Amino acid sequence: MQYLKMAQHVGVLYVLTGGISGGHIVFINFIKGVFQLYQIQVFNFFSLPAVLPDELCNLKKLEMLSLNNNHLRELPSTFGQLSALKTLSLSGNQLRALPPQLCSLRHLDVVDLSKNQIRSIPDTVGELQVIELNLNQNQISQISVKISCCPRLKVLRLEENCLELSMLPQSILSDSQICLLAVEGNLFEIKKLRELEGYDKYMERFTATKKKFA
Repeated sequence: MQYLKMAQHVGVLYVLTGGISGGHIVFINFIKGVFQLYQIQVFNFFSLPAVLPDELCNLKKLEMLSLNNNHLRELPSTFGQLSALKTLSLSGNQLRALPPQLCSLRHLDVVDLSKNQIRSIPDTVGELQVIELNLNQNQISQISVKISCCPRLKVLRLEENCLELSMLPQSILSDSQICLLAVEGNLFEIKKLRELEGYDKYMERFTATKKKFA
């Protein structure tokens, strides 16, 4: 009850207790009683259900959601109703695909899906509006060329996946807005990346961005 009153007052809910019995019920009761939340962070909970409760999607003002290190396998179909969401972190869960619901979130800036079980990136990725997408430490072996169509994507992290160099779309280098591409720890040597057509264009974007923030 103390957590609930604090969340109602400041619009921020932190759940710090890990592995408590019936944790998902506690979480649902929290969000049922609070409708003005701006941030939710659940740290090392390990007790949320495989699918998030629909009640979460009623939080129309939610801007930041962090549910790292849980057992989530998918997002509810109504997740796209979180129209104010800007930052989403679902690292260390059990997602096996890029959630298509993310494509309808027009204010989403940063998405962290690292340490999941995602194996491929589908064509729908081209509809994402994010600036930064973290897919490190998944099982990705295929990426749709549509990822180059993301209008705002600047940072793409694909470290420690299962990518062959031939499966990395060259349009990421030549035709995208991406200015930071992290692909270390895949099934090719980084020096081979430098030999691909379009690498010079990528380096121009990378250098320009680096100078901008120097």
